[in-house]
Formats: sequence, structure tokens, C-alpha cells
Amino acid sequence: MATENENSYKCHFCTFCGGGACVGELPGMGGVRENENFRLNVASWAKVRSRNTQKITEFLKKDAENRIPRIMLAPMTGAVENIGWKDEESFYFHVVHASAQAGIGLSIGDGTPDEKLRFGINAVSALKKKAAVFIKPYPDEKIFERMNWAREIANTIGIDIDSFNILTMRNLVNLEKKSVAQLLKIKEIASKELDVPFAIKGIFTKEDLELVKEVKPDIAYISNHGGRVETRIGSTADFLEAHASELKSNAGELWIDGGIRTPLDVATAMALGADRILVGRPLATALCAGGEKAMCKKALELSLVKHGFFGDCV
Repeated sequence: MATENENSYKCHFCTFCGGGACVGELPGMGGVRENENFRLNVASWAKVRSRNTQKITEFLKKDAENRIPRIMLAPMTGAVENIGWKDEESFYFHVVHASAQAGIGLSIGDGTPDEKLRFGINAVSALKKKAAVFIKPYPDEKIFERMNWAREIANTIGIDIDSFNILTMRNLVNLEKKSVAQLLKIKEIASKELDVPFAIKGIFTKEDLELVKEVKPDIAYISNHGGRVETRIGSTADFLEAHASELKSNAGELWIDGGIRTPLDVATAMALGADRILVGRPLATALCAGGEKAMCKKALELSLVKHGFFGDCV
């Protein structure tokens, strides 16, 4: 039995993280509906790849500078209740520090209580870095307050629209389903007052596609929260395959997370139009299993080498 000063990890450290062992564990590392979308997220990359071999082959033939993986740390909070880390503050310090050491992009999220976002901000600030900051769809005044907290470290402000459906959040805080008008106002403040791009995170339904079409965010971010939100059945890989062109016509960049496990998954996402690929569970699991060194190794493993990203460098 772990004490309050020890980590008590909830991950089962499976050889391959596909959602098989953590079924029903939410809070924890699992997802909703017996990990249905979690499993689909992971399994669908190979299926999408098999349907798009020509696109991927053409992508891998590009000059190295045009196929360098743009990987980012996905926004994660709830380290105590979901990961089994001893405290939120030290988790954020280690996950942000390891990401910076590996040279991948940074992002942080918020949660309840408010200290979760502040811990993330402090971790990024301590390294004199910038990060994408994702805020849950609170009432507008609370969002504006959080944007102000993050103004010194934010290089992107995003609204996490899918978190409206997170079961573990629903009864804790007041979250809203944001309207086009509300998102346009947040976009305006991000641009005019913080001088940073605006992202809509959680694009996964036809309704979300219409939202992107009307708001025209700087970044459209495909996500189903790692299979942890109540939404339609499906995978982010399939959604990318079906809707990348439409999304890119209405947003400056296209980001995605969900089920990324191999460098080939990264290549597949990029070949289909993703500008940035965000990774959560594999990095958190590596950090728990082997500390910052193991997390750096996992980030680099996903970033390059074995599958043609940089030719014969290995």
C-alpha cells in the first residue's frame, strides 16, 4: 500500500498499450464504454494505413525537412486520480521537463481544483518555455481569467470542447457547451490581447465540423479525449482520414491525438494532413515506468529513425 509520499501507479504497463487491461478503470487509465473508443483509436491507425499506402509512400519520399515529425506532449491533468502519481505538481514538473529535454512541443491542460492549471504554468515558466494551453469550457469569465493566468507562457490558447462530456468532470464543475459566438469571442481575445493562435480541441462529430466552419480557428484539433468522453463510437484516425481536407480548408493547422503508438502511426497522421501529433498515454506510462529518461526515449522513438523519417541514420 503506497503512502501519501509515494506513487501508486494505475497503469498495468502492458507490453502494448491497446486498452486491454484497464477496462472500466475511470478514474484511471481507461476509457468509457469498456474502452471502446480507446481501443478503436489504437487499432485504427493500421487499418487507415492499409487504405492509404500510396499517400504514405509519397510522404516518406519527401525531403527530410518536409517529413520531420512534429510531436507534442498532449495536455494531461488529474495525475493523482488517473495515473496514480503522488501529487499533481511534481507530475507536471517531470512530464514538462522530460518533454523539453526530448525537444517535443509542450502543452498543458486545466482541471479542478484551479491549482492543476497553475502547476502546469509554473512548470513551463520554470524552464522559460512556451506551451499550448487548453482550457475546459467553463463559463466565459472563468475562461478569460485562466487565459490571463497563462498569458506569459502561452503560445496557443485552446478550448477543450470535448471535455464537456468527461464523466469524471461532469459533477465537479460547471462546464458549458460553447456556442459559435462564445468561441469567436475567445478567439478574438486570444488574438488581440495575448497575440497567440486559437485552437478548438475535441473535433470529432459532424456538429464539430460545422463549428470549425463557422469559427475558423487557427487550429482544429481532432480528439475524443483518448476514448475518455461520452461521444459517438469511432477513432480519431478514421475521422482524420474522412475529414482532413474539410478541416484544413477552415483552419490554419490540423492537430490530432488518440492511439498513437508507433513512428508509423505518426507518419500516417502526417501523410493524411495532420500538422502536429499529440501523445499522452505512451509518454505518461514511460515516465511512470522509468522516469524522465524513459519518457525521453519514448518521445524520440516516436519521433524518428526506423521508418524512413531520416533515411539511414540508424
